[in-house]
Amino acid sequence: CRITYCFGYLFLLAFLVLLNGFCISLLIFSICICLFFFFFLVSFHIFVHYEFISTSCNILDQSYLCFQYRMLIASQMEPTYARTVYPCFDEPAMKATFDIRIIHDPSYVALSNMPAIDVSEMKDENGSVWAITTFNTSLKMSTYITAFVICDFDYVTRTERGKEIRIWARKEAVKNGYVDYALNITGPIFSFLEDLLNISYPLPKTDLVALPEFEAGAMENWGLMTFQESSLMYLPRDKFTGRKAVIAITTSHEIGHQWFGNLVTMSWWNDLWLNEGLASYFEYLGAAFVEPKLSLVIFHDHVIQPILSEDNEIGVRSLSASEDKIKGSSFLISLFDTITYNKGASITWMLSNFLTEKLFIRALTSYLKTFSFSNANQDDLWTHIQLVVDGQDEVQLPASVKKIMDSWTCQNGFPVLTLNLSTGTISQEQFLNKRNDNNTATYNKTWIVPISWMRNGSSQPLLWLDESSKMFPEVQVSESEYDWILLNVNLSGYYRVNYDELNLKRLARVLENDPKYVLMWSNMRLVFPSNRFGYIQIESALELTKYLAKEDEIFIWNMVLLNLIPDTWESTLKNYEVYPLLKKYLLKRMLPIYHYYAGLIRQNVDALENDYFAQVYLEKLFATACWLGLQDCLDLSSELYAKWMNSPEYNIPSLIRRTICCYGIAMGSDKEWNFAWDVYNQTNSTKEDKDILMFAMSCARESWLLYRYLQYGLSDTLPSSNCTSEVILYVMVKDIGQRIAWEFVTQNWPLLSERYGEESPSIQVHKLTSHMHFFQLQIFYNMTLEENEREDTTALLESAKFENTERRELLMEVADWLQKNIND
Repeated sequence: CRITYCFGYLFLLAFLVLLNGFCISLLIFSICICLFFFFFLVSFHIFVHYEFISTSCNILDQSYLCFQYRMLIASQMEPTYARTVYPCFDEPAMKATFDIRIIHDPSYVALSNMPAIDVSEMKDENGSVWAITTFNTSLKMSTYITAFVICDFDYVTRTERGKEIRIWARKEAVKNGYVDYALNITGPIFSFLEDLLNISYPLPKTDLVALPEFEAGAMENWGLMTFQESSLMYLPRDKFTGRKAVIAITTSHEIGHQWFGNLVTMSWWNDLWLNEGLASYFEYLGAAFVEPKLSLVIFHDHVIQPILSEDNEIGVRSLSASEDKIKGSSFLISLFDTITYNKGASITWMLSNFLTEKLFIRALTSYLKTFSFSNANQDDLWTHIQLVVDGQDEVQLPASVKKIMDSWTCQNGFPVLTLNLSTGTISQEQFLNKRNDNNTATYNKTWIVPISWMRNGSSQPLLWLDESSKMFPEVQVSESEYDWILLNVNLSGYYRVNYDELNLKRLARVLENDPKYVLMWSNMRLVFPSNRFGYIQIESALELTKYLAKEDEIFIWNMVLLNLIPDTWESTLKNYEVYPLLKKYLLKRMLPIYHYYAGLIRQNVDALENDYFAQVYLEKLFATACWLGLQDCLDLSSELYAKWMNSPEYNIPSLIRRTICCYGIAMGSDKEWNFAWDVYNQTNSTKEDKDILMFAMSCARESWLLYRYLQYGLSDTLPSSNCTSEVILYVMVKDIGQRIAWEFVTQNWPLLSERYGEESPSIQVHKLTSHMHFFQLQIFYNMTLEENEREDTTALLESAKFENTERRELLMEVADWLQKNIND
């Protein structure tokens, strides 16, 4: 870049010489101006490549790190940034060894992929002393995993199987023990993967660095992994936040890359999933090894379910593509998406299941050993799996590994299987969101589908569906109501299942008799999305909720509540007859699990410290209980909020803090509201604190408090105009806030419009349409907006109107079903 500046200014200088002719004084003045801007811009270009880190100085016992401005340099080469640091052929297949030497301030330490072998000193022409750190020659590797960090951090260390592991972080963090947990799990994860894959980690050391700011989140540089602080530090205030799980999963992912990506690298970026998909699969194995309570349920929740909800539109890309479709380095960034990570991991999970883990790991070991310090594509992986399959008789496949797996990696989407119990026929079609008008066309795609299944609770031999429809006599059922079939056991396959009414009723009956008899979480995760995307009726999904009084798994309750009561529907639901029916139906079933966790919150909250599922899912359970008016939940909110007001050093358990603050304010008066406002404005309040309190203050049930809150939003008391928008929306979705927010917006429209510019209509329309009459909105927009704005807003309004109509129809169906089943 500096060379570019030089040429640019030389060109400008030549142009000025011609322009000024022989006017010496003007020429000299022009040269001076050029040189000034030249040195300013070059200096600025160098400056912006340094990362200046700062934060507010807060009290250490509140878990904030207080420090002055410091300089930190950390590299991030993936995917094609190595070429901006040193001359190279910046492609994954062009591996080389690297000799790295860094000249730096002696008060800082320099880190790189390999151990430092020498640190010496030199003086520059000004007499300043510099340190020179020279590193050992690296192993043969790709450019994108070369790395360096220059920092004044401290570290903790341990040795695992003769190899040093160091965790680097700010001195205050190390001193306070914030990286001790990461240090304690890193070595065991390395050893676990070494033993599992039967391949030793080839480097003599590993450094993990916690960076205060790191947009990439984490990076697997060989021997020098870098992390965002929140992914590596466990602070005292993280006790009930699930932070340990995040650290274990993230660390395990980057360690997995030491084999999948670093030792064996994809030949080209079109097979990026060989790096990220495999690492995303092994991250859960490693995390579960060091935290046994992290069962593979979190893999289903964090990986499989999210991607099944996204990979159902026509334009979604396939997992792997031909090399010629990767156009330019800027395009590569788009490949680091959920398709690569989550779909890649889900396909790997399916592959491991139908091969058996023993054969799968054996094939991976062969693959890794063959291509160590080299590159491979997905066909190379299929070849090594095929070699293992051909060498045994236990697992028989209906086609070659390549043919089976290409059907999943080389075409987008996934299938939905429809089971007809009477005929034993299973058919497949691409799963698309039928509620999306763009997805109405028919596509003749087929996959070679491994079908794990059970009959009446007993596991059955694997079936294969290798055509659009096929009859399986073994899945036909008798007329007995106790004869039932369950497909895709443990979500072992990357597909959805669409059951007929007969099987759903039988499954519901079995669940009522014995909720543990069927793997309920498997079915709930399939049935409700199938309804949401238009495949089955809501009544069929609701039938599976009758047994819930016997359900003690918090993650199943979370899934049910998220589907029955989405956060965006809460105020809408209260406007319809469905609310009292839903209240009676759900509370009767929620009481056992609610009282269990409420008892722990009151008497022994520390018991939840290592309960990851409670940390993640308890908020929705308590929020729903309070929303449904459960008196004990409202009393608990008032009790804990009052305790906080009386003793500000008391911390409301973060598992349910948002709910407690909301209903503590709702059940109180201006005293509770003013306390929240004072805490919100304290300088040592964290962003998380402010976000929770900003939401909670909109829960007030006094109209004048909400109006005052909205007025505060227009003043300078909030940190940014974005906060003003959030306040309006928070108030608008509350029961009594709808009318107040509407009047506030209409009365202050000129000021809001000036503040938000062209975005002002769009920030309101989607929320307003759920609660206001459409003709009111249309009249208002016609009166206040310019013609070009009216057109866009009208389109948004019509879209929201359609969504609202669909929602009403769905709520009527739910109300009808509840009316018939309320006393069951």
